[in-house]
Amino acid sequence: MTRRIARGLLAALASVGLCAQAPNAAQPVEIDAILSLTGNLTFVGRAEQQTLQVLEPAENAAGGIRGRPLRFVYHDDKTDPQVAVQLLNGILGRRPAIVLGSSSAVSCLAMAPLVAAAGPVEYCLSPSIAPVRGSYLFSASIAVRDCWAALVRYFRERGLRRIGVITATDQGGRDGDQSLAAALALPENKDVTIVSHQHFAPTDLTVTAQLSLIKAAQPQAVILWAAGTPFATLLRGASDVGLDIPTAASNGDLTFVQMKQYAAFLPKELVFPALPFVARTARSRGARDAQSRFYDAFAGAGIRPDFPYSFAWDPALIAIDALRALGPSATAEQVRAYIENLHGFEGISGTYDFRDGSQRGLAQQNLVIVRWDPQRGDWSAASGFGGAAR
Repeated sequence: MTRRIARGLLAALASVGLCAQAPNAAQPVEIDAILSLTGNLTFVGRAEQQTLQVLEPAENAAGGIRGRPLRFVYHDDKTDPQVAVQLLNGILGRRPAIVLGSSSAVSCLAMAPLVAAAGPVEYCLSPSIAPVRGSYLFSASIAVRDCWAALVRYFRERGLRRIGVITATDQGGRDGDQSLAAALALPENKDVTIVSHQHFAPTDLTVTAQLSLIKAAQPQAVILWAAGTPFATLLRGASDVGLDIPTAASNGDLTFVQMKQYAAFLPKELVFPALPFVARTARSRGARDAQSRFYDAFAGAGIRPDFPYSFAWDPALIAIDALRALGPSATAEQVRAYIENLHGFEGISGTYDFRDGSQRGLAQQNLVIVRWDPQRGDWSAASGFGGAAR
């Protein structure tokens, strides 16, 4: 009788122990995402949130993180850097190893001092920053400088060496001006001439005067560099003055919504610097498989993804890869070191190699120039990798 009671007590204790362990074993691994879900960048932040919402169940079906479910936790910074800083301060108390966001470059830079000394890793989802090598700050997608270098190469190799340019007077335009100067400084571009470089304010309602000057300079190609509503102003202006020559635009305008809205005044040839998934082209089987997983996941959710949906996809997968390799209890320093040494990672944007110190793992060779095809309602590859003309 005594032995039976003892065995019963041991079984009960074991059962209690198992019950106590089960919730812990199934406790989600949370990754905080600071996104611009309201404010000026709502369309970007919402696309990034949808991306993570599509990715989460797919990764959990693949085993989560070492058997524990993954859960993204969303925070809205309202496209306001002060709010972003407040949100990150609230998150730091939980000592996360990595945080995704913000959608806004300004918010990313505002948060950077908070992570400079000891982390966490801040994986900014805006490509419009230049993180310091060895820092806790990383950047998604491709750098603006590489976009301009690829565009200039593409036009040059096509024999279009007289180029007109118009950029905005905001930070995006200033980045474009600096990137153009860097591209023109390359020895191979010594024969490229900017016949007219005009500027406009993003709030301007018309740019016909500037585009008339560009047309008068007789360019062979033109770069209209602005995103969102200002891009529509540029397109209308070019149409109004009859400037219908090969035209390049910012990758920030690679959206189906814009192509549909602006269809009435798009030039005959409109190209963009883009990442491989946009044209469904890849250099390796692994990259092609990564693109297939991306498109299949969105098809299952009834979403047709375009460029803004890419900003969060690869960074989130890189964060998950790091936590799977190091374990959910990894420190910020361990995650930073892991990403800094990551290479051969196949994503929808190409093969990543962070050993170059760029803190983004992508460079000009990852880019392709894509052309908008109004008949298909989609983009197709117009160049080889790096902007090489075909």
